[in-house]
Amino acid sequence: MSEGLDDFVTDFEEESGITVDVQSIPWDSAHDKLLTAVASGKGPDVLQIGTTWVAEFAEADTFMDISEYIDDYENLAPDNFYDSAIGTTEFDGKTIGIPWYVDTRALFYRTDILEEVGYPNGPETWDDMIDASRKLADRGGEDQYAIDLPTTDPQFPFILAWEHGWNYDIDKGAESFDSENFKEAIELHHLFYEEGLSQMGEGKEFFQAFSDGSKPMFFSGPWDIGTIKDRAPEIEGKWNVKVMPTAENNKSMMGGAHLSVFANSEKVDQSLEFINWMADPETQVKWYETKSELPANKEAWQDPVLANDGLVSTFGEQLESTQPLPLIPEYERLGNEILNVLEEINRGGADIDQSLEEFQVEASKILSK
Repeated sequence: MSEGLDDFVTDFEEESGITVDVQSIPWDSAHDKLLTAVASGKGPDVLQIGTTWVAEFAEADTFMDISEYIDDYENLAPDNFYDSAIGTTEFDGKTIGIPWYVDTRALFYRTDILEEVGYPNGPETWDDMIDASRKLADRGGEDQYAIDLPTTDPQFPFILAWEHGWNYDIDKGAESFDSENFKEAIELHHLFYEEGLSQMGEGKEFFQAFSDGSKPMFFSGPWDIGTIKDRAPEIEGKWNVKVMPTAENNKSMMGGAHLSVFANSEKVDQSLEFINWMADPETQVKWYETKSELPANKEAWQDPVLANDGLVSTFGEQLESTQPLPLIPEYERLGNEILNVLEEINRGGADIDQSLEEFQVEASKILSK
């Protein structure tokens, strides 16, 4: 989690006289480490936590409610941050974290290839996307597709559903999925596989397919800007990033991470002073320059380092149209279950209506545990 932070915080240590002992934990083991800390009551004073874990650990009383301290620190005011980012720091009427960095999803596309099918600036709507995709898949030749849809990202089906006007209602629980809007999103996802617009299975290496044009579009986060520049320098000037296509709206997910004070911390003032420093716009710009992780503080986006970079500023534009993931502890299990459903529909030919009925039953079981 945030490797390189130990060197980064030396400026804070010099300014404040407070020593910061950073422990970086790989994401694949961080969840279990946090569970152990909660069970023992012995954890770090400040925790970095991904947005999808907030509800689970907040329900276990992992975080201190810092509501009463917000006004004492200039960088902690909610107005400093994206609304959707703040939405994932509030749980059960408590403020349990401050946004640290954010991310979202947008469309990467080959400008030269999309121009050939009439969309030089990328598709504006999902109708445009379908039209462009059909034309791209009809180019002929072996293994020509339009787009590489994410198959292991549990957030993506929810993004499609939001864009079609669906929302998860905590009070309704599993009944939220009994919705025509949700069904429309699943049908849209299936269309890309039913018509061969997206490849079923991995196929050739991801960035090779983007480089050679066999898969000229994909959805991803800001980290892939640098990856494309490194892995496919031969297509420099031939690709761009665009905000999500619009159905009823073009909402994408609000991801990222927060900084929270551990419930049992005995160094609350020092912890909040550190978080206040981390939330400062100048600090966030420096962190972006260090790790390419996007600032949660909106003022940081006015810095030329971000504002003058067209690729990055597109993600800034998309961040204005985002939605937090459902703040429920069962979110990841629901997300993985809907991925299983999509696999059965897209690969196994399962009936959509029946599959969604079965998913609602399974969702009810997950939510009742």
